[in-house]
Amino acid sequence: MELNSPKRLTRSRNDRMLAGICGGLANYLDVDPTIVRLIFALATFFTVVFPGIVIYLIMWIVVPKEPYRFP
Repeated sequence: MELNSPKRLTRSRNDRMLAGICGGLANYLDVDPTIVRLIFALATFFTVVFPGIVIYLIMWIVVPKEPYRFP
């Protein structure tokens, strides 16, 4: 019997523009990272920019990086 570890939200090491937040969210939600980035950018723009930037910075601090994977 093999135990599967629960899915964790982590910042992406490979699919990143700044901190890997959107890449990590896309991986967690099993969607294309471009869609997550687009939704985040539109939400940030339509909420007068400040809340989106604050949320991104908080996630940058709180969400851990994904662990290294060796072949």
